[in-house]
Amino acid sequence: MHDTTALLIEFGAVILSLGLIGRFAERLGLSPIPLYLLAGLAFGEGGILPLDASGEFVAVGAEIGVILLLLLLGLEYSASELVTSLRTQYPSGLVDFVLNALPGAAAALLLGWGPIAAFALAGVTWISSSGVIAKVLTDLGRLGNRETPAVLGILVIEDLSMAVYLPLLTVLLAGVSFAGGSLTLLIALGTVGIVVYVALRHGRHISRAVSSDNPEMLLLVVLGLTVLVAGLAQRLQVSAAVGAFLVGIALSGEVAEGARRILTPLRDLFAAVFFLFFGLSMAPGEIPPVLLPALLLALTTACTKIFTGWYAARRAGVGPRGRLRAGGALVARGEFSVVIAGLAVGTEPRIGPLAAAYVLILVLIGPFTARWTQPVLHGLRDLAATSARRRQGPPDQPSGRSSRTTTVVSRATEAVGAWVGRRPFTSRA
Repeated sequence: MHDTTALLIEFGAVILSLGLIGRFAERLGLSPIPLYLLAGLAFGEGGILPLDASGEFVAVGAEIGVILLLLLLGLEYSASELVTSLRTQYPSGLVDFVLNALPGAAAALLLGWGPIAAFALAGVTWISSSGVIAKVLTDLGRLGNRETPAVLGILVIEDLSMAVYLPLLTVLLAGVSFAGGSLTLLIALGTVGIVVYVALRHGRHISRAVSSDNPEMLLLVVLGLTVLVAGLAQRLQVSAAVGAFLVGIALSGEVAEGARRILTPLRDLFAAVFFLFFGLSMAPGEIPPVLLPALLLALTTACTKIFTGWYAARRAGVGPRGRLRAGGALVARGEFSVVIAGLAVGTEPRIGPLAAAYVLILVLIGPFTARWTQPVLHGLRDLAATSARRRQGPPDQPSGRSSRTTTVVSRATEAVGAWVGRRPFTSRA
């Protein structure tokens, strides 16, 4: 009885703290993910207030959080949209992989962590945060922008790639033989292929079988089906997260909308527990030694993500301003990076602190990189307008060297203004 009482008090305090943290982050206009990670550091071993009674309960909640995160993400896409994105965006997906996975792999090798850790850290730096990016695009009112389909196409390819990457990572971390690993990977790929085929051919029948006008019944059936498939996927070495993602893809239409509406609050609760648990798994003293490499890696991959977005939007025929917005939106890392680091920390414990610091940095600066293009473009427009007014000023301008310098600066400013665009720039709220 005493243990149960301690569990209720401790877990209740944790949930209340997460709620207050989330409200504080909302007031600041930031994603709460980095604050959840910081809270985990505070409640973890070596922190301010370590958790004793509710550790195992939080671990189970974290597993459910990953499953719900990927389920809700899968509900955003239909199987046909998934196939279309693969056909049209695969060159951008390849550029995304090369530019953003290689820095992580190189960093792990330079730190002397070995090839398996390099493979894991490559995944950490490769995958953008679909949850954070979707929220930022919604907050900025950019869901209808021309560059947004290119951004979403990149995210779909990354999320689907996890169906191959996570089983392969699991095999490498387990240290099984080549034959055993190949068999596991083939089983994983076969399972993913079958689920995608069933979703394409029979998604309507699945949705009809799951559908219910009663929200309670819909919640129980969808949640039970997702957890069951996630468990079976875990048994087949596919990863529970990918299994949940594929269940979300298989559901469509009104069923997907209803499930998304019902499960979103539950997802937010357990996702917060998941990010908290990742912070709990590390001691705060492990972060400062890896802060500098994490910062260098974050700055490098922020630049490579901006170029990735630029390339993808350019292929879609979007102008320079939209290309920069697309690149800035892709910078944030989050849930998948944490999932990968959580899997790899048993083999290479140093990945955990580095990934935590890395995600903290990029989740914090991600919303700002998504916003930075508009103020810069406003500044360039104002600079070009000011230069034009000066050129139309009184004729008695000072002659000589200062006049020639002013002329050169004015012409350079006009060139920048012409590059930005001749039409007046209008701000989007």
